[in-house]
Amino acid sequence: MARILITSGPTRQYLDPVRYVTNASSGRMGAALATAALELGHEVVIVSGPVTVDYPAGATVIPVVTTDEMLQAAVETFKQCDGAIGAAAPCDYMPRQIQTQKISKTGKPLTIELVETADVVATLGQNKRGRDRGDQPLADDRSPRRQWVVGFALETEDQRFRAIVKLERKHCDLMVSNGPSAIDAADNEVELLDPDGNVIEAIAGDKEHVARRLLAQIQQRLISS
Repeated sequence: MARILITSGPTRQYLDPVRYVTNASSGRMGAALATAALELGHEVVIVSGPVTVDYPAGATVIPVVTTDEMLQAAVETFKQCDGAIGAAAPCDYMPRQIQTQKISKTGKPLTIELVETADVVATLGQNKRGRDRGDQPLADDRSPRRQWVVGFALETEDQRFRAIVKLERKHCDLMVSNGPSAIDAADNEVELLDPDGNVIEAIAGDKEHVARRLLAQIQQRLISS
């Protein structure tokens, strides 16, 4: 049995006390992955942004709001996990300055300067146990076990190419490539890529089916190997 961290849902970056930047991630893929992992007998911890979906009762859920909160919770949780699946869609940008009071209308355009947030999956991949600078298992890494990280890449163009770039940059063991049609949808269509950029499996169907196929591949390639 493995202990698996799953990040899920969106994050919010507040502009003022009532307004925020976010995305339309629903958390459905994360919930489906958690269910599939539990069905295989694994222990699951979910670090989730604000969602309305119900996560399976057998999973431990850690709620967060901002990308920085997700990063901190994921990094801390990952220390006691065998692997992580980054299914969340953290907000990539945050305002350079957060207003302490609600921004009032002035009748004029409003300029807001945004800066990048930290990359949650890249941080986990960079720091996973048993990784050397070439992202290969260390020869003397016998106990505890080498950790693994599976990422998700949602792109609107050049999906496979951009997913391969992310796979390498984020030091992932596998990468799931999908498109914007997956957002807040019941179904998904994905390609699972190995570290060489090869398509291991193309999967289409409802998110529960996609999640079971992904967990079957993760089980075979990363957990049981």
